[in-house]
Amino acid sequence: MKWRLIIDRTRDAYTNMAIDYALLKLNKVPTVRFYMWSPPAVSIGYFQSLAEEIDLDRCKKLGVDYVRRITGGGAVFHDAELTYSITINEDNEYISKGINESYQEICGAIIKGLSNLDIKADYVPLNDLIVNGKKISGCAQTRKEKTILQHGTLILDVDVEKMFSILLVPNEKIRDKMISSVKERVTSLKNELGRDIGFAELSQAFKKGFEEYFNIEFTEQGLTEEELGLAEEIRKDIFAKESWNRKR
Repeated sequence: MKWRLIIDRTRDAYTNMAIDYALLKLNKVPTVRFYMWSPPAVSIGYFQSLAEEIDLDRCKKLGVDYVRRITGGGAVFHDAELTYSITINEDNEYISKGINESYQEICGAIIKGLSNLDIKADYVPLNDLIVNGKKISGCAQTRKEKTILQHGTLILDVDVEKMFSILLVPNEKIRDKMISSVKERVTSLKNELGRDIGFAELSQAFKKGFEEYFNIEFTEQGLTEEELGLAEEIRKDIFAKESWNRKR
């Protein structure tokens, strides 16, 4: 069966989250989308409190957007990264109905993509990938309208100091400890490869990874007018609204 691949352009946080939601709602064929963020942004999990997670004044000063996801999980700083999303019917023949199993299977495609770059990654339940004992990817999932949506990040490079200037921590002493801890626990593609890697090269590695893991063939397409139209409505009515982002 052919799946659809969207190698998308860089978009703002509200549009990125709106497109993922539109793809869920209009789910017609299994669809994988690769994308990036501009300006940088922090996304928070659906159940989190914006005021408790993010320094909003600092975001404004640095030109960093913020948005609440429809998926759970914690706050994520999106800057130098490739983000992927997959939307697929719950009754598909490729991915298990169980939450744990489906996380592992989708992450399996990402692991296969990393192997195409000669990077060996391991899956750590529920939703992390590690390389040489350090986290390189995380993901989150939701299920609505009989459709699975999972999106996750692949860290190209990481600025830990900038990240912790935006995310709220109790005090400076704890902040310093957390920065040191993250530097020891998190890695990046740049660090593992010893070079910078571009969006195009990475997209092709993960395209091949999905095709090999699920034994499928992609048809590369852009977003349809219907999807773009619905995404614009969702962006305006949900993700760009302060009432949504500050609902907790």
